[in-house]
Amino acid sequence: MGTQLRNILVSHELLLNDLTNKTLAVDSYNLLYQFLTTIRSRDGSLLMDSKGNTTSHLVGLLSRTTRLMQNNIRLIFVFDGEPPKLKEMERQRRKEIKIEAEKKYEKAVEEENIEEMKKYASRTSRLTEEMIDESKKLISALGLPIIQAPSEGEAQAAYLVKKKGADYCVSQDFDSLLFGSPMLVRNLSLIGKRKKSGLSYTTVNPEMIDLSENLNNLGIDQNQLIALAMLVGTDYNIGGIKGIGPKNALKLVKKHGSDFDNLFKDVKWNEFFDYPWKEAYNLFKNMPVTNNYSIEWKEPDRDKIINLLVDEHDFAMERIKTVLDRLLKHKENKQQKGLGEFF
Repeated sequence: MGTQLRNILVSHELLLNDLTNKTLAVDSYNLLYQFLTTIRSRDGSLLMDSKGNTTSHLVGLLSRTTRLMQNNIRLIFVFDGEPPKLKEMERQRRKEIKIEAEKKYEKAVEEENIEEMKKYASRTSRLTEEMIDESKKLISALGLPIIQAPSEGEAQAAYLVKKKGADYCVSQDFDSLLFGSPMLVRNLSLIGKRKKSGLSYTTVNPEMIDLSENLNNLGIDQNQLIALAMLVGTDYNIGGIKGIGPKNALKLVKKHGSDFDNLFKDVKWNEFFDYPWKEAYNLFKNMPVTNNYSIEWKEPDRDKIINLLVDEHDFAMERIKTVLDRLLKHKENKQQKGLGEFF
């Protein structure tokens, strides 16, 4: 779910070339869920191989990741670890939504209602351990580094950017800002897609959100941003305080300054949640992260990629060869250009 801060944050549209030679820490679970939601057949069903195994996540990773690599964008994939206990409620909520969506999807199938099938199918997405393992295999075969977070991937990605191990976090959610990431990029996996806006279609480009710029614009500090998000609702306090949207939350945070005890007493936190506000707040301030990782980019392993995609999941050999030839040719041209500049 993340937190709903879009209406009060300032963002700047980017072109893909703006990210050339930049290092991006990717919230991998968030990205894979996007692929499972958007890469589907016309009736809304997931793409599958001949054995009935889902391949939508692999299709997305191959096509989108190699495109970014060809733009000289360095990717680091960060995977979630053990979720905090307070997130169990959110996980249960998501599970119930998926179960309800599955019932509606099955009804739409019976009625042969394609539009309804498409509508509800995307809401049934589940990221399994098998999908995660396959995704890691493909990412590694592409020569890209993986970091296993001890808990929330967005917190680890934010830590990486704060330590200057990456230039941006990549996620559709705003949580990395609450974890202190100086920079966030959204819409990276949707580049070039056409999205309906009113009666017309617009091309989706990435957008960049600068944490310092937004804190200055809002007139609050990082701790107050966390408190503001909690009033609206986060993964650790679903729904927030009833009746309080982002703009009202901003007014309340400014009114109380750094006196969060009075802020949450004023909004009657205890009537909405059966745990202290500090429990949720401290997750954003003290989420476990690790320094136990190595960042190294390697050459793509053609044989491993073909084995995983063609041999195990029925991808067309010609398609994979085309993608790999294009990627490897780009890397070769880049090396030759580098040597030319050296001499």
